[in-house]
Amino acid sequence: MSLLFRPKYLLGFSTILAFAAVSGCKVGPNYQRPSVPPAPAAYKELPPPPNPPNGTWKQAQPSDAALKGKWWEIYNDPELNSLEEKIAVSNQTLKAATQQYFEAREQVRVARSSYYPTLSAGPAISRQRTSANLPSATKGLTYNTFSLEGQVSWEPDLWGQIRRTVEQARANAQASAADLANVDLSLCSELAMDYFELRGLDTQKQLLDETVASDLDYLKLTQTRFKGGVATEVDVAEAETQYESVKAQDIDVGVARAQYEHAIATLIGVSASTFSLPPMPLTLALPAIPAGVPSQLLERRPDIAAAERLTDAANAQIGIAISAYYPNVTLNGIGGFESQNAGTWIQGPSALWSLGGSAIELLFDAGRRHAVTAQARDAYEAQTANYRQSVLNAFQEVEDNLAALRILNDEGATQTAAVLASERSLALSTKRYKGGVTTYLEVLTAQTTQLTNQRTQANITTEQFAASVQLIKALGGGWDISQLPPM
Repeated sequence: MSLLFRPKYLLGFSTILAFAAVSGCKVGPNYQRPSVPPAPAAYKELPPPPNPPNGTWKQAQPSDAALKGKWWEIYNDPELNSLEEKIAVSNQTLKAATQQYFEAREQVRVARSSYYPTLSAGPAISRQRTSANLPSATKGLTYNTFSLEGQVSWEPDLWGQIRRTVEQARANAQASAADLANVDLSLCSELAMDYFELRGLDTQKQLLDETVASDLDYLKLTQTRFKGGVATEVDVAEAETQYESVKAQDIDVGVARAQYEHAIATLIGVSASTFSLPPMPLTLALPAIPAGVPSQLLERRPDIAAAERLTDAANAQIGIAISAYYPNVTLNGIGGFESQNAGTWIQGPSALWSLGGSAIELLFDAGRRHAVTAQARDAYEAQTANYRQSVLNAFQEVEDNLAALRILNDEGATQTAAVLASERSLALSTKRYKGGVTTYLEVLTAQTTQLTNQRTQANITTEQFAASVQLIKALGGGWDISQLPPM
């Protein structure tokens, strides 16, 4: 229906609608954060705290060792610190995620603009001639029309559709901000892992270089003994085989190292053809990673925050769908000047105005609104399930990497003992060979065993650093939910 009002009544009607728009109801459910699986008191893979020496517990204080924003500084590696700083400046994936966040942020402003009326104005000039066959006094008349009109239109938010839309846009923007933080965390952790893998390969390269030099010495010794009639030609062949085999392994390490170097170049936004890192074996001390308590994880993971914010947005969509059941109320007004002559265009007698309002209710849509509302509720339930699953995944990732560090620590200690034993075995076999007690086959076996154990030890060290980076990522990398913009 359409309604026209006299000016003296319009002010009162507009005041009522304005009050209703501000204080009116918001249809649809108000958002409450969904429940999630309860957090355990402590991580299963962390050892229990030691008993206090005097039998009393000290009150917990904020820890200076807690993860900070630049979490990579915990490794005390200047080269890694320098590379990580370049991600924020040059990484194209991060720039794309930043622009997506800016886009979502502007959508909040777009949604808020619907709170206010729209105003348009403009002049119009026309020249017209009426038909000469009209029965009126204006037949065959040619005249000009000069008009200047402004139009105001406003839809008061009586049912909360605009407010729900703003809620949805705000939640989506915050989810985008959390996604941006998650992209940043993923890129930084990927770079750290690539960096430690590269340095682990440098450790193996150094180890293989030393082994190649040692095997060359053994080959020369065997050749000398063969010339003296002490060793056999088989001994020389075995020594030469060992030397060439290890030399091939030494060369092969370069393939993987080059790939990690190229990956790092891409992460910091430079061409792989212009980037290189000097060899540097992995000799850093593995830092302790402060894990905190499981209940903090919900506030420290950006992916969990993004899933929760998307749940809020899905809830707001239910209210938007329900508002379609209610009538759309629109107020509009037109005012301006109109005249046949340019000289009397902007004068009091040329003024014109029109005020009115309309309320339109959809009576039949073949169940469309019902289906759209049900669809919105289903989407909310699906997003709630995704949110809860992200929480479970987060706990799993933390436990996985805590377990990896614990097991790798035990394995590393055992492997160190194995390396020491293989070194003693090679020394004894070499002494026996030089004394003519045994053949070179015993030395060859000891060499192979020692190299295998040393490379395994280097791999374990690399895996420990990779697991520590994965643990930092699983813990959120020092991020927390307070960093979400309020919008």
